[in-house]
Amino acid sequence: MKYRMFLIAAAAAAATVAASPAAAASVANAKSANGKALLLIPLKLTKIDDLSFGTVVTSNAYGTVALDAGTGARTYAGGVTGNSTAGTRAYFGGAGSPGQLVVVVLTPATKLNDGAGHSVNVIAMSLDDNGNPLRTVDLTKKTFFVGVGGVLGIPANTPDGTYSNTFLVTANYI
Repeated sequence: MKYRMFLIAAAAAAATVAASPAAAASVANAKSANGKALLLIPLKLTKIDDLSFGTVVTSNAYGTVALDAGTGARTYAGGVTGNSTAGTRAYFGGAGSPGQLVVVVLTPATKLNDGAGHSVNVIAMSLDDNGNPLRTVDLTKKTFFVGVGGVLGIPANTPDGTYSNTFLVTANYI
């Protein structure tokens, strides 16, 4: 039995010696290289707030509700009034390289629907800055912002409900 244990220990020691790597030779010549990277700020447009016309009370007469794209102020005409649930303009923020020009394109919805077959017309949708689609990325903050407002036409005796739809805002970086 002693002889057998000795052979196993000797075999393990031989395997360890055989698996040892050879010593690395030193290199006489060394070369240096330069490294560099170009980092860019991502081109990004993010929705901050949805467009909401708030709660509107209808009547037996046609009316309109408008939401200013620049200020978010809500106004009414005709047979609609508002209540304490005010609306909000849609608001988007973008990022890009300082001084970069951006063309903002608004693809408006044409109707808001309640899902039960009723709708109200979107008369107009607009960008803030008097509808100017051209923006410049701020030189220090590397951002730009866009407000979106609109006008709804509310038919007489429009049924109660939540009316909604989607619209698209695209930032084209120049």
